[in-house]
Amino acid sequence: MSEKLQKVLARAGHGSRREMEAWIAAGRISVDGEIASLGDRVESDVKVRIDGRAISIKSEEDVVCRVIAYHKPEGEICSRKDPEGRPTVFDRLPKTRDSRWVAVGRLDINTSGLLLFTSDGELANRLMHPSNEVEREYAVRTFGEVNDACIQRLRMGVTLEDGPASFDKVKAAGGEGMNKWWHVSLAEGRNREVRRLWESQEVQVSRLIRIRYGMIELPKSLPRGGWIELPIEQVNYLRQTAGMDEETRSILGTDKHSVARAKVRGAKIRRAVRKHKATATPNKPSRSRS
Repeated sequence: MSEKLQKVLARAGHGSRREMEAWIAAGRISVDGEIASLGDRVESDVKVRIDGRAISIKSEEDVVCRVIAYHKPEGEICSRKDPEGRPTVFDRLPKTRDSRWVAVGRLDINTSGLLLFTSDGELANRLMHPSNEVEREYAVRTFGEVNDACIQRLRMGVTLEDGPASFDKVKAAGGEGMNKWWHVSLAEGRNREVRRLWESQEVQVSRLIRIRYGMIELPKSLPRGGWIELPIEQVNYLRQTAGMDEETRSILGTDKHSVARAKVRGAKIRRAVRKHKATATPNKPSRSRS
């Protein structure tokens, strides 16, 4: 059965459906030697090229939806490439065959914590749509005077430059003096929304860590710069949230081959973390002799 070209490309992990529509409109994609147009429908046996590079097209039954949880460190950007040469969240992700990882939302360069990636661009596109209202929870360290009236305003709502905003929950989580920790949650993903909400109360955010996305929590054992494959139960929770059919297969398992793959993934995580530490630690200046 034929499907829309942008849906097929998104499912294969080449980007979100919106990105694929933009690529088609820009003439970057061809089908059987002809430049594709928006609205084209394709079968699984066609020859598709992106920027002249041949890619494989698979039916929905042949694609396994994968999701990984990544512990983003501060200092990484959520782009595939950066003109300034800064590290990106894609640098240490595992390699995929005939697809690529698509980020579910973004975190700014100074925010760390849970970031989800999926091989299914359609899933990412649906989860990021405002209509889904997936709750995000953050651990926030603030600097400044925070009283009950301030918390009440943040819960009731304040007006930002792009409209009204509020936290669904604000809970104290320790700290001393002017430095306090809070757990806050909201169901939107507007740019720097958590920081801007606190700044509206003249309170500075000194640390910001995403610790939960929906029912998916940042594993306490996952080091910064590390990633972990989500089990099929959590994958299907996300697919259900996005209004999609359940996945019936997973690359995870209990057989000997799956155990061996898990060991390889563990080694990749350790290498990624070591790489993060190496790039995050500046070289000490050598002492000059007088």
